[in-house]
Amino acid sequence: MLSTHAKERSTFVITANFASTTGAVAPSSAYWSLTDRAGTVINSRSDVTIASPTSSENIVLSSSDLKITTNENDEGVRILTVEAEYDSSLSNNLPLKEQIEFVIDPLITVTSS
Repeated sequence: MLSTHAKERSTFVITANFASTTGAVAPSSAYWSLTDRAGTVINSRSDVTIASPTSSENIVLSSSDLKITTNENDEGVRILTVEAEYDSSLSNNLPLKEQIEFVIDPLITVTSS
């Protein structure tokens, strides 16, 4: 779990660094999804393509991505899943998969946006 918390309906940037056992790699394809712990997709953020991925990409989350729902089971925890494929001297289309959990700190009064 990330030690830095996101603020409700603010902006939060997570950097995805792609690496294999031999070092940094630029994937041939990459995408990400945002869910809660139950696996519910947040703000339609499922299989979001990262165009022309490099070895380090910033994923910018904001507004509705960081909304705490009125669902009584919403703990304010989100899971960002990043998946990619890369080519190496060993083989092609090798998978990379990673997940990171982070907490959204609720604010007492948040205006809709």
